[in-house]
Amino acid sequence: MGPRSIPRVAALAGFAVLLALTGCAGASGPAAQIADPTPEVDPVPEPSLSPPDPVPPEAPAARETTLGLTAPWSVVFAGESALVSERDSGRILELAPDGSQREIATIRGIVHGGEGGLLGLAVLLPDGAAAGADGALPPGTQLYAYSTAKNGNRVQRFALSGSPGALVLGRAKTVIDGLPSAGNHNGGRLAFGPDGMLYVTVGDASRPGISQDLGSLGGKILRLTPKGKVPKDNPFAGSPVYSYGHRNPQGIAWDDDGTMYASEFGQDTWDELNVIEAGGNYGWPVVEGIAGDSRYIDPVQQWAPWAASPSGIAIANGRIYIANLRGQRVRVVPLKNLGRQKSYFVEEYGRIRDVTLTPDGTLWMLTNNTDGRIEPRKHDDRFMDTGLL
Repeated sequence: MGPRSIPRVAALAGFAVLLALTGCAGASGPAAQIADPTPEVDPVPEPSLSPPDPVPPEAPAARETTLGLTAPWSVVFAGESALVSERDSGRILELAPDGSQREIATIRGIVHGGEGGLLGLAVLLPDGAAAGADGALPPGTQLYAYSTAKNGNRVQRFALSGSPGALVLGRAKTVIDGLPSAGNHNGGRLAFGPDGMLYVTVGDASRPGISQDLGSLGGKILRLTPKGKVPKDNPFAGSPVYSYGHRNPQGIAWDDDGTMYASEFGQDTWDELNVIEAGGNYGWPVVEGIAGDSRYIDPVQQWAPWAASPSGIAIANGRIYIANLRGQRVRVVPLKNLGRQKSYFVEEYGRIRDVTLTPDGTLWMLTNNTDGRIEPRKHDDRFMDTGLL
């Protein structure tokens, strides 16, 4: 198979050259080419009895792009540019299609510590709007950011404007604040659903009991309008709570028929992949993993934490792609049989925090080795084409 054309972010391969010229993170030399990703078949804990998923079509060699990011957490696309959040610095970086990298803002008022800081990002384009001839974002484009502040976790939105390589962030407007926060279990993922609503994952902030308390927003997935109002059709009247009984959900995505999936960190026994239902109770802290208790919704997959710690997810071509931190892999689950799975890049690049689809439909991943959990590798952290799509 011939080499894949890199998206107009294509020039992301040029980041390696840019860094060599600037001396950023000590990078030098051209971007490396690595071998085709080799799948590893993972055992799925009982009660799943599904056979292994057939190997996806042969993927081209992944393309590594050295960036020297520091504790990156989330990556999203705004037109042709990728935007990356750095948890500890509070910076939002633009990775432009010409290969340049620049800071577009440092979010104010962030309290750093443990797993808190600048976490998830999401971009909202106006309905029916398209970029200009020069790639300029349409008027009304908004960037959403989840971060930790003095009074808890919060979601803010900012006007986002400009052309690739010159994006500009406006003033912050609060969408929701006062969400439970702690050194651990902050949740932090943002995504817009096919219904146009904003979904927010909130961890239990190391207070397991609040996950079952509908009066608390901790241990929940929230559903809000883009301006932070409670939709009239939410499952609990007047409440932003969409589902509850979660410990630390960090990934959300939807398939083509509108079904919502979420990845979730367990405690010591099972991490989870869940199908999210409006008003659903996922059991934490009463149960963890597949419990067979009719009071709670069981996950469709569960994994030992050492092999998982699932964070960002993306869905494309009939498969769910899951970034894994402690498991150091991209796990792939077919939508047609949610009991199957395969793993790629096992321990090749360290901890993987997020996966995202580019505007042309390729799948890229974001490593997370500089957050203090493991010894960083040379040139960490990276944003790179997986070659899986």
